[in-house]
Amino acid sequence: MNSRQQQRSGQLRIRFVFLAAFVLALIPGQRPAIAAEVVVATGTPEERPRQPQVAIAADGTVHLVYGVADAVYHTQSNDGGQTFSPPALAFRCPNMSLGMRRGPRLAVVKGEVVVTAIGGLLGKGKDGDIRTWRRSAAGDWSETAHVNDVESSAREGLHNMAAGPDGTLWCTWLDLRRKGTELAAAFSRDGGKTWSPNQVVYRSPDGSVCECCHPSVAVDSQDGVHILFRNQLDGQRDMFVASSKDAMTFSPAQALSEKTWTLKACPMDGGMLAVGGDDRVWSAYRRQDQVFLAVDGRETLLGRGEQPTVARHGKGVVVLWTQGRLGDLMVQIGDGAPRKLAAQARDPVVVSSPAGDRTIAVWESMADGAPQIRAVLIPD
Repeated sequence: MNSRQQQRSGQLRIRFVFLAAFVLALIPGQRPAIAAEVVVATGTPEERPRQPQVAIAADGTVHLVYGVADAVYHTQSNDGGQTFSPPALAFRCPNMSLGMRRGPRLAVVKGEVVVTAIGGLLGKGKDGDIRTWRRSAAGDWSETAHVNDVESSAREGLHNMAAGPDGTLWCTWLDLRRKGTELAAAFSRDGGKTWSPNQVVYRSPDGSVCECCHPSVAVDSQDGVHILFRNQLDGQRDMFVASSKDAMTFSPAQALSEKTWTLKACPMDGGMLAVGGDDRVWSAYRRQDQVFLAVDGRETLLGRGEQPTVARHGKGVVVLWTQGRLGDLMVQIGDGAPRKLAAQARDPVVVSSPAGDRTIAVWESMADGAPQIRAVLIPD
């Protein structure tokens, strides 16, 4: 075969590939392929990489942090999540709360990386403050201020953080400054250098919200803040949302469903929430052994599972959850059917870029028999 024939043969193959892709796209129910998983970090049973968190900057840079004992590691991707740099030690947080949705939290504000983590001199629930670190343009990390303004009031170790479009950071956590567990929040307008006085978002009339379910926070395009948490009322452990439009006062918390879950223990599963491109607030959560997605006062059953997470994805949302504490990782993209994404997964997190045009998921994995952090891009 001469060079002209080889060139024509190559062109025909390319045309065939594009034609095949076009035909597949026309087949009803054909689902977009998901990219291969990326192994971000691998550890040992003694030094497990745990509780990954990820954020996408406005320029497309993907930042990821995770914990190993009392150390927090940082890695980044400059190609949108296809490859990651070798993880580097960012800082140490003595007696850091880590595991079961406890661990570092990450946000990118005007190009600057901000990480919070809970730790103390004693640890193990005896003390604990939400500490803040910032990363300079040169890659150096420095600690700034505590978020909670009463010492050790964050010792439950459960918190969440999010950034708004105007650069305001919001942090929410389970607070123990008074008898019972309360939902608290604070904000920062200078990238985590300082934090506002703490405010009580919700105090249960029964004395305590659910004590071991993490809260989550999201900010809409108008800088309204929304906080999801599991309440405790009359023996029922149900999901509620409280919102604020002015950063000063929160609306009365509203239940997400009329259905209830009567439980005499904490399920350790706080769900997640996300703001869509139209500013609708989506919540993913567990009730009994099932996962639900709620928006506009309506909930949809997604399937059996736990530890759901949700993020904006194009004009809709994407939801991930696990079937079992360590089990199959499931994904539902938009209105599509749920499907298996990975095996031997724990505590997934999914986030989108500020514009909502790129979505990435991360999780703990034991798929290869060794503790790993894995990531994958979610297709359009």
